[in-house]
Amino acid sequence: MQFGNIIFEKKEGVAKITLNRPDVLNALNAQTLQEIGTAVENIENDSSVRVVVITANGRAFCTGADLTGGGASDWSLVNFLRLWNKVFNAIENLSMPVIAAINGMALAGGLELVMVCDLAIAADNAKLSDQHANYGLVPGGGASQRLPRLIGVRKAKELLYTGDRITPAEAERLGLVNKVVPADKLEEATNELAVKLAAKSPMALKTVKRLVNRGMDSGLNAGLEMEILGATAHGSTEDMAEGLKAFIERRPPVFPGK
Repeated sequence: MQFGNIIFEKKEGVAKITLNRPDVLNALNAQTLQEIGTAVENIENDSSVRVVVITANGRAFCTGADLTGGGASDWSLVNFLRLWNKVFNAIENLSMPVIAAINGMALAGGLELVMVCDLAIAADNAKLSDQHANYGLVPGGGASQRLPRLIGVRKAKELLYTGDRITPAEAERLGLVNKVVPADKLEEATNELAVKLAAKSPMALKTVKRLVNRGMDSGLNAGLEMEILGATAHGSTEDMAEGLKAFIERRPPVFPGK
């Protein structure tokens, strides 16, 4: 599988997508989005993958849409944004956990990319901002909907209205990222988390992820009913059988994850 704008790797249950356009600060054009979409489809169809990492080469994680000629100009704006949302929704709906490793600037659409990942680890020198407002733009990759759900309406409106940058420490306090680490420890910290998640039951994580995501758009009672049904269905999986057997035998479980 050949890619021009990303690097796609799989090793020991971990799939890694690395944005690889450092000369344009990993801005997203149509080709890059299509390549990410192809990689995501491959991941979803590979039962050996248990965790996904999204990161980037260079000094930027992603600075959003490529406005220099490789972004919305490729098609009409609405078609470009529909492609963008299709790919980002596919990332968000992957059946396994997705970790964003934020190695530098995550601005506008780059911050929206962070939002569709399940977990995020940021380098302590990362720069985060929605910044659409600074250039008379409106978010088209989900920020107006996902950011309030992640950090609350008041703070989301502040960041969307002002375009102000926030520090990694502030992002962690708000719940936008899970952890901040020294820049030279980002890869190590991400790998540690990926390995930890890869050892968990993939069937359990898949069910929990689906319940959380769907529950965010449901009332509490509907969400609790979904949880009952989800837990009941999970009860017939090999992963649950192995987990209970390991508990009784006082050993670490080894999940088949089929």
